[in-house]
Amino acid sequence: MRTLVLLPGFMCDKDLWTDMVPDLESLGSLHFGNVYQDDSLEGMARRVLGEAPDRFVLVGFSMGGFVARILTLMAPERVSGVAFVASSARGYSDEERERRLKGFRPGDRPPREAGAVSTAMGLHPDRETDPVLLDRLRGMQRRLGPEVRKRQAALVRRDGYADLERIACPSLVVACRQDRLRTFAETERMAQCLPNSTFSILEDCGHMAPLEKPRELASLLTSWVERSGL
Repeated sequence: MRTLVLLPGFMCDKDLWTDMVPDLESLGSLHFGNVYQDDSLEGMARRVLGEAPDRFVLVGFSMGGFVARILTLMAPERVSGVAFVASSARGYSDEERERRLKGFRPGDRPPREAGAVSTAMGLHPDRETDPVLLDRLRGMQRRLGPEVRKRQAALVRRDGYADLERIACPSLVVACRQDRLRTFAETERMAQCLPNSTFSILEDCGHMAPLEKPRELASLLTSWVERSGL
């Protein structure tokens, strides 16, 4: 029985995948990786490995893609294939890390003025004020709370593009055309560095692909899994 291990992004919980579950369950059982109790990518990877089945297909979204890269290199014999969604292998600058430690995410805007309309830079510009999507994003952040935010904000992300060359299993890299938190070039570069990769693009999609384009993303994953014989 195939298992998919799903790794979420910064301050995202299980609800990130809710709309994709019906389609992904047709591929096998789903395991939601725990990236909430550690303050290093290596610690997260070890915890996920400790709770995951012996062999699995790994799917990492955004921050989860950084964990997925390290996990795959840590235990290549256990990962049959790895997918990186709206992710990167670019290291953070000192300025970016400092901003995260102060409570801001890359791309955050200055605090809103009273009465201003709520927006989310992680969403496509046409959906950045969508009340349903905004409520789901806020709900995940509320449930995870300040301690998880502090741990995840403290993560050190070093450049890992050279490491990608050592990942031999089938890989999928998905870029989102209107992603304002992750440049198209840095995601595309992942596919160029991976030796056995497929590169796909989600059009009309911001950073939050599992929320914005769940059916389309699930279809890309399904086609890749089946085509790669995973």
